[in-house]
Amino acid sequence: MKKILITGSNGLLGQKLAALLLPRTDVELLATSRGENKLAEVFPTLAFASMDVTNREEVEKVVADFKPTHLIHTAAMTNVDQCESDREGALKLNRDAVAYVVAACEKHNVHLVHLSTDFIFDGEDGPYDEEAAGNPISFYGETKLMAEEIVKQAKCKWAILRTVLVYGVVHDYGRTNIVLWVRDSLRAGKVIKVVTDQFRTPTLAEDLAMGCWLAVQHDAEGIYNISGKEMYTPYDMALLVADYFELDKSLIDKADGSTFTQPARRPARTGFIITKAEKELGYKPHTFEEGIAMVAEQADMY
Repeated sequence: MKKILITGSNGLLGQKLAALLLPRTDVELLATSRGENKLAEVFPTLAFASMDVTNREEVEKVVADFKPTHLIHTAAMTNVDQCESDREGALKLNRDAVAYVVAACEKHNVHLVHLSTDFIFDGEDGPYDEEAAGNPISFYGETKLMAEEIVKQAKCKWAILRTVLVYGVVHDYGRTNIVLWVRDSLRAGKVIKVVTDQFRTPTLAEDLAMGCWLAVQHDAEGIYNISGKEMYTPYDMALLVADYFELDKSLIDKADGSTFTQPARRPARTGFIITKAEKELGYKPHTFEEGIAMVAEQADMY
């Protein structure tokens, strides 16, 4: 029996982990998030504890009470521009909270699965493997690299899962993703500008959740890249979405990064080589076109 504690359960990945793990008879699950449980209606049987990961005592108490075998740490400040403007908040959530989680895992002998990002890289020579050296160009990337260094020093079992441009349908948030944004804009007859000078290996949220579960199942240790396999620009993705929904591609205009005024710099070419996760964990991601179909189906359900 795996006893798994999830941080950030109200977020996109947290929700997908709940959907994946709650039905399993070999898992006892505790969802945690700051504030109320936003999944109570969707998953009425999901055990939940309110936990602010930036509060060291709260983290210690919840971990001590539940006694997990594994902790999947998904909570983070992931809005790249917000991290640039609220550096203190970004450090609290992306660096300090990781230290508190690591301390609790060390004390109670918990295997930590920590989520990281392609934004720890400068984007000069992607796609990257697990051995590539980080060189972030945004404050978000800096805080996530700091977190990785904290995890690497942990005296408990740990795995770092790095991912790229996660997309999926989230309950009750009104938060969009690239698939639904393109679909809804084109359906409304809006012209959209989409960049051609950024390259990513987009990751379906369900695939990332499966990667987390595989890491738990294998008691994986070390760094793993968990993303899609195919390299696309956002413009490429937009064209595929338009094709899937049979919408007017002439409404999609090419743009480059300089078109948009954003506080944080974005790396040009990231993306991941996922061979290690495929071989060691049996990880098999969906194609982006399969992901579009899944998002479309779920968007009609919620």
